[in-house]
Amino acid sequence: MNRRQLLMGASLALFLASCAAPAPAAEPAAAKPNDLGGREIVIAVENAYPPFNYKDEKTGENIGMDYDIVNDVCKRLNCKTKFVTTSWDAIVAVMESKGKAEWDMAADGITITPERAKNVDFSDPVINVAQRLLVRKGETRFKTGDEFKANAELIFGAQPGTTNYVIMEKLVGKDRIQAYDQFGLIVQALMNNDIDATVMDDVASSGNMQANPDKLETLSEVLAGEDLGFVFPQGSDLRAAFNKALADQRADGTFDKIKEKWIPGSK
Repeated sequence: MNRRQLLMGASLALFLASCAAPAPAAEPAAAKPNDLGGREIVIAVENAYPPFNYKDEKTGENIGMDYDIVNDVCKRLNCKTKFVTTSWDAIVAVMESKGKAEWDMAADGITITPERAKNVDFSDPVINVAQRLLVRKGETRFKTGDEFKANAELIFGAQPGTTNYVIMEKLVGKDRIQAYDQFGLIVQALMNNDIDATVMDDVASSGNMQANPDKLETLSEVLAGEDLGFVFPQGSDLRAAFNKALADQRADGTFDKIKEKWIPGSK
């Protein structure tokens, strides 16, 4: 092949290349759904409500079902957890008044109610519980709420702002209720014979009975059934992402493993 033929061939190749369709531009990588980009999430806990959240007296570690559930959710959403201990009163204040929260969400075995939902956003129900009377081991003076009501000498312990308090206020009135700031103080008062009973959901009762197997028991009567969930300030962008992660947690069996860890034998 002579030089002229080579030049003509090269020109033809350049012409054909110029006519070819341009290569498509590389598409940007799709964003991962519900990826919070490493965002820090501040979670308010009372840290005094076993087995949901509390401090291990032996190790000093903060542990509980709430910690495990939320930590797993944040792994799924690419966020970081920062748990802060606050009072139940502070959580109630936000739920009752649309007050500005110093946290992104609250996790404390909180009952979902229409009244509270007027001021905060709830997650989908995390767990359903039965409210029962928690009493001292071997209690024989009463077996039901009505029998408790009939004996005017019996005193009930409750934490203001809780649905537990509302249940007993309707049953016996405020005059027979001794108020306490924390559930742990109520349980201690019960074991010290300062009160005669308290209302507690079966999950929290289970945790307290495991810690005090020879001192506490629950009565069989169910006073109320309730759904518990996480609380977000109204309009929070976290609610939808958390609900999706909670659903995934159930679908792959992780929730059942966490539940069995903290409530052995539960269905």
